[in-house]
Amino acid sequence: MKKTLRVVIVHGAYGSPEENWFPWLKEQLESDGHQVIVPRFPTPEGQKPKVWLDILNKEVPTFDENLIMVGHSLGPALILRKLENVEKPIRATFLVSVFVGALGLPDFDPINIPFFALPFNWAKIRKNSSEFYVYNSDNDPYVPLEQGERVAEKLGVKLNVIKGGGHINASAGYTKFERLLTDIRSLK
Repeated sequence: MKKTLRVVIVHGAYGSPEENWFPWLKEQLESDGHQVIVPRFPTPEGQKPKVWLDILNKEVPTFDENLIMVGHSLGPALILRKLENVEKPIRATFLVSVFVGALGLPDFDPINIPFFALPFNWAKIRKNSSEFYVYNSDNDPYVPLEQGERVAEKLGVKLNVIKGGGHINASAGYTKFERLLTDIRSLK
C-alpha cells in the first residue's frame, strides 16, 4: 500500500478508541504514513444510529477512494449504514466480530438493535467499497459465527475465521491484530 490513505477505526457498544487493538493499529498505520481517525461514540447512553452517524460525518466529512473503514463489534453495523449512502466508493472495508441482528444478550440488544432495525441495502453497500474483509471468531462469547457467515455471504466475500479468537478484543488477548494489519498493508 504505497498511497497515503485515511483509515477510520470504529469501536463498538461499551467501547472506546483506547481499547483492544485500536491504539496499536493506529500507531502501526501512522508509522506507515497514513492518517488514522478513531472517533469516540457515546455508549451505552446516547448510542443511537443518528448520533453515531452525525459524529462519523463530522470526523470524516469526505468518503472517497482514499478511505479505509475498520470496525469492531457494533462498529461494522455503523459502517454498513454509512456505505448505503456515500457518493463514491471507498477503498476498502474491514469488519471484525461483525453482526447485523439481535444476539440474545439483554445488556446489548436494546442499544444495538436500532442499528439494524431496518434492512440493509446490500447492493448499495457492495457498490460503495472496492473490497471487503470479514473476520469473526469460532468461539466468540457474544457473536455467533453464523453472524459473520451471513454478512460475508451478503457481501460476496470469504469469511476469515479466527480460531479461538473470542470477541477479538483485549479480554481475548487482542491488543494487537497482526492479520488485520497484514491485510490492510496488502492493499494495492
